[in-house]
Amino acid sequence: MAMPDLSRSPDLDFAALDLNFEAFRELARNPHLDAHGKIGFPTAYREGYEPAIFEDIVAKLPRLRSDRGLTVADIGAGCAALPRMLIDLCAEQGHRLVLVDSAEMLAMLPDVEGVTHKVAGAFPACGPALREAAPDGVDALICYSVLHYMFVDTNVFDVVDATVDLLAPRGRALYGDIPNLSKRRRLFASPTGKAVHRAYTGRDEDPPLDLDQPLRGKIDDGVLSGMIHRAQTAGCDAYLLPQNEGLPMANRRDDLLIARP
Repeated sequence: MAMPDLSRSPDLDFAALDLNFEAFRELARNPHLDAHGKIGFPTAYREGYEPAIFEDIVAKLPRLRSDRGLTVADIGAGCAALPRMLIDLCAEQGHRLVLVDSAEMLAMLPDVEGVTHKVAGAFPACGPALREAAPDGVDALICYSVLHYMFVDTNVFDVVDATVDLLAPRGRALYGDIPNLSKRRRLFASPTGKAVHRAYTGRDEDPPLDLDQPLRGKIDDGVLSGMIHRAQTAGCDAYLLPQNEGLPMANRRDDLLIARP
């Protein structure tokens, strides 16, 4: 099936698209999409959920509210409500915020004097430019709903290495909203997951587990465990954390926290 024109098509099936950094640049140019569509989500998946998502992020990076004058990085910031909430919080707390994404995405976010600094490029390839923007390191790094696209474009161990290199002492990095195929399979093998599937489809049948399908392009427990071990070997603590149960995909997604002592 031919790839639709992501910069022009008014009706896109996001679940059927193979998205990467360049594809998101095209979505950012599409005049028919709202801010949710430009970051690859149907509106119903994010509309009204952003405040709860933001609170879950801040709960895992508590220094964003407790401290002042931090250096914060948002990797793959996008153009929807979450980076705007982060900009407002950083302005309130006197933090300096480095926003990292394509030039097309960054152009849709406000420039706030003394708060925002924009780095156009894909992470971790843009690591040198990000390090130049944050020469003393980053106290809080956020990368939300992006790691699975990095997994297609780059080596996730390079992502971990670049993250560890960026973190200042006591710095934390949150890779949030990671689709975990293993967690999804566990859900749909359970009575709870089967009930969810039947309610969603309206059919009295069990969900397919696809246990014999290749994992190409998918993150699973093994990938996440490897990332944790990589960060720990580099001198950081690392943890897999659950999302708040009220978030739209909490039952099949995980958050990964990397913390420098």
